[in-house]
Amino acid sequence: MIIVGVDGSQAALKAVSWAVGEAGVRGAALRIVHAVPALPLTTAKDAAHADTDRRMRDAAASMLTAALERARQEDPRVKTESSLLAGDPRLVLIEAAKEAELLVVGSSGLGGFQGMLLGLVAFGVVGHTACPIAVIRNPPAQARGEVVVGVDGSPDGRGAIEFAFAEASLRGAGLRAIHAWNWPVGCGTFALSAMEEEETAEGERRLLAEALAGWSERYPDVKLIEQAEHGHPVEVLKNASAHADLLVVGSRGRGDFAGLLLGSVSHALLHHAACPLIVAPAAVVAEHV
Repeated sequence: MIIVGVDGSQAALKAVSWAVGEAGVRGAALRIVHAVPALPLTTAKDAAHADTDRRMRDAAASMLTAALERARQEDPRVKTESSLLAGDPRLVLIEAAKEAELLVVGSSGLGGFQGMLLGLVAFGVVGHTACPIAVIRNPPAQARGEVVVGVDGSPDGRGAIEFAFAEASLRGAGLRAIHAWNWPVGCGTFALSAMEEEETAEGERRLLAEALAGWSERYPDVKLIEQAEHGHPVEVLKNASAHADLLVVGSRGRGDFAGLLLGSVSHALLHHAACPLIVAPAAVVAEHV
């Protein structure tokens, strides 16, 4: 099952549209979820509370109805249901995601401060679930035929690679696996020799090849392009995302402090990816594979 969170914003409706397409590709059911504070859903004892309760319920019902209608217009073949849940939207989505193979959220929402690039709810759930999370930013109007995955060679990055291959196979798309690196710390104070530069580049290309070893045998239908490039990973992946249907990254990576739930590269791409972004946990159970 795919779960998509809605809050009445246009970003949430874009997330619904994207989630319907994803559910159709996977042959999965779709659940549309909206959360309201717990208090209004309790039994009100006076007229004022009862009126507030009724208005919030009515608004939530209208919101879910609009989202359901959007989903059915996109693809009536996808089995779709809705749920009104009580509690903090972030906690509600994290709990609901325990039953999902993918959680989908919009990149902004009604509750965020003006000017924020990422909605508070979206930011609050990424990195906190066992399933991958899709943050829907700038979905392309037409398929571009390519999925991009960021590869850093860390053990935690395996989940992103697994998800990206499976997704490319489902979409009939190619897969561009990108590993970007900076020169070692301290190199800014002196110039590397041509031989040192080539040795470093060769080592990074080898890291990428080793991280991808065996996956093409599992997914022979996926055309794989390996791209090892010197540059800041955020900039390289952001540029690649402008030509992709989907960008996939791990939730953590090399160089991130132990205990951080979200890596620095993943965090930056939440704000700056030019296409829908998937943040995959270290281990992905690909139920659709």
